[in-house]
Amino acid sequence: MLASNIEIIKQTVPVIQERGEEITQHFYHLLFEENPELKDIFNMASQKNGRQPASLANAILGYAANIDRLEALGDAVGSIAAKHFSLDIQPEQYPIVGRNLLKAIREVLGADVATDAVISAWAEAYGQLTSILVGAEKALYDDAQNAVGGWSGFKPFRVVQKISQSSEITSFYLQPVDGQPLPHYKPGQYISLKITDADLENTELRQYSLSDSHNGEHYRISVKREPTLQDGIPAGVASNFLHDKINVEDTILVHAPGGNFYLDESDKPIVLISGGVGVTPLLSMLNDLTLQNSTRKIAWLHGTRNRQTHAFREHINALNNDLPNLTKVVFYDDVTGATKETDYNHEGYMTAQLIKENCPLDAEFYFCGPLPFMQAIYTTLLQLGVAEKQLHFEIFGPSEALN
Repeated sequence: MLASNIEIIKQTVPVIQERGEEITQHFYHLLFEENPELKDIFNMASQKNGRQPASLANAILGYAANIDRLEALGDAVGSIAAKHFSLDIQPEQYPIVGRNLLKAIREVLGADVATDAVISAWAEAYGQLTSILVGAEKALYDDAQNAVGGWSGFKPFRVVQKISQSSEITSFYLQPVDGQPLPHYKPGQYISLKITDADLENTELRQYSLSDSHNGEHYRISVKREPTLQDGIPAGVASNFLHDKINVEDTILVHAPGGNFYLDESDKPIVLISGGVGVTPLLSMLNDLTLQNSTRKIAWLHGTRNRQTHAFREHINALNNDLPNLTKVVFYDDVTGATKETDYNHEGYMTAQLIKENCPLDAEFYFCGPLPFMQAIYTTLLQLGVAEKQLHFEIFGPSEALN
């Protein structure tokens, strides 16, 4: 980039930060007005609850703030590219986004602030970011297509089993209709589903963690039914559709596995901490460690509301009995009807003291769950002296910061 444009970008970061969500909200309005077909790619529920505009604003600010040291964006670029891969985003869609983003900046900030020079600088910056992301995404597409059994885009899978795991989580076992072998995936990664139906206003694209180790026969996802939230935010359109409408022998379109939250291959102790449906990628990791006969010291900490919402309870209990290197600690908010030490170990929330008592602090920590839960775990682990490089996490939905 031109040095003068880099300086302009850095100078405009404060004003973009002040009005970032306003800009991105206007951007989405312009984008969907010009290209309504893109509603079939973006999560419209996240539009209504504000998470997607907030996520885009954070991404723009992160890029702009590091415009003169792009090496600092490595992890962010990897996360964005992985999400775009799962949505099957193509290079020709970037100019559409760029055009509407620049228009939104100009219309929200006004021509006095968003001068021709400012818009020109941001256009060059966007072009640079596009080049970085398209390159990263091409590598993911090439790897997926060239893998044994790999494919591009979405292809039909048949539901071969549908099993209730708790009062709100159901597992779907998926096999490719074409009978081809299943590409291997790393424990912790996810697949994307394309859900279409005459009763749905838009095509729904959703990512779901693979909840088991790779077995070559099927992929398994375990989906929580998302209820209606407050303030008029709709129920989980995709999750309710899967629970209510998708049954054994139905077909659904599936994208190849991806994601950059996955188990490392070190010999260090490992701590898996989950809240609610955040159990799914961590269960994939635990099952893979079991399959590999790993001798790593493993701590499994899981929190859920009660016995009825405790998914995979019997499976984890069986592993706990069979694996001498596994420590299981379960937390219930409500212990009514539950048996201590069998169903749960502690009533209430995970505390710093209990984490310290049950987890080796030199371990690699993987955690996933509702955003407030993850923010609390992240802060607690740092306060306990765990180095940030030891913390690995997955945020379901549009990316947000934990700190």
